[in-house]
Amino acid sequence: MPKPTPRRGSFIAIHALIATAIIAAPAQAIEIAAGDWKFTASGNVNVHYIGSSCESETTLPVTGGLACRGSAGEDRTSSVSNGLLPAALAIGAGTTQRGIDIDVTFGFYPGISTNDGSPNLQQGAELKNTALGTTAIDMRQVFMTFGNDQMGKFLLGRNIGLFGSDAILNDMTLQGVGAGNGNYATPANTSLGSIGLGYIYADWFGQIDYTTPSFAGIKLTVGIFDPLEPIGQLPPGAVAPPERSPGYQAKLAFKMDHLYLSASMMTQKNTGLTPGTDFRGHGWDVGGKVDFAGLEVLGWYYQAKGLGTTALFLMATDAFGNRRDSDGFLAQITYKFADLKLGANYGRSNLDLASGEITSSLVRTNKKYTVGAYYSLTENLTLLAEYTNTKAEAHNGIDNDSRNYNVGAFLSF
Repeated sequence: MPKPTPRRGSFIAIHALIATAIIAAPAQAIEIAAGDWKFTASGNVNVHYIGSSCESETTLPVTGGLACRGSAGEDRTSSVSNGLLPAALAIGAGTTQRGIDIDVTFGFYPGISTNDGSPNLQQGAELKNTALGTTAIDMRQVFMTFGNDQMGKFLLGRNIGLFGSDAILNDMTLQGVGAGNGNYATPANTSLGSIGLGYIYADWFGQIDYTTPSFAGIKLTVGIFDPLEPIGQLPPGAVAPPERSPGYQAKLAFKMDHLYLSASMMTQKNTGLTPGTDFRGHGWDVGGKVDFAGLEVLGWYYQAKGLGTTALFLMATDAFGNRRDSDGFLAQITYKFADLKLGANYGRSNLDLASGEITSSLVRTNKKYTVGAYYSLTENLTLLAEYTNTKAEAHNGIDNDSRNYNVGAFLSF
């Protein structure tokens, strides 16, 4: 992130660029057979009313803090938008040839919020949420897979990363909102959930990876990934040098009956603008979940060096390329009886100063808790309500607080 103090929604703007969108498992995807091929369609539509009470704009801001702040003298905001997920439509096709299963997937992720808007002629600015606006489609998934139970599976294309993916995929706010971060109706289409508040966002990458066959419930995935440029590390006007090497990620997972465990890692070397500013970012996470008779308990912990916080390579180093350490965790408990699921989770993400770095308003900790109720009105339609409290603390002692609640519906197919 740039060093100037961010106003309300600045981190949501980043999140808009890399906004999370994972299709929740549908009750049953639509399938159509055509000769040797089978075509499928799955997706969701989710809509929520989000009301937020943000920190007063007169309070000093935490740089990198995820608690929303007021603007123009107004500390309360409202929006009708998507939650942690945009709406989604994933179209796939698959067949088996010479004993090899072949599949392709195209994932379309439109939001419901206006994100182009029109010029504000009076103020010379661009207003996003205005009449005559539209919403764009985010193309997150374009990939193919091939393999079978004996040889394992190869994936080539654009899909979600491995590091941190299990934490977000098991976050109970995936169908809801979690941290709403104020009025994010534009330009973003999604909320934060627990991103930056318990885990670093897994993001979407061009990748080539391989998953082994299952050995007593254990699978290993290893891959080569399109490298990411750091965010906010270069001075204004500077052009980032091309990365010389790719990124690497891996995940080890174990699944048996009511138990799931996983560990993942990533590493990537970044080419600096000047000699001596190259750095390697790396991190790992570990966690799992267990469920029994409607009760589910889970937790994931991560630790990283030179990966930053909230988004990959965001605030990862100081201005001289010295790496910052980070860590965090997400803990969650849910209980489902009949069609109603009640849950609570707590997440915390910490960012340390680099060696020799002077104490500043840079975020030290982002943390939040969410309580929620999720009612299955039908097999595919869930009605839900959540309340979230978010707090950001800086290294110099400044803190920001915000709260938001949401009510809405999530329909999957």
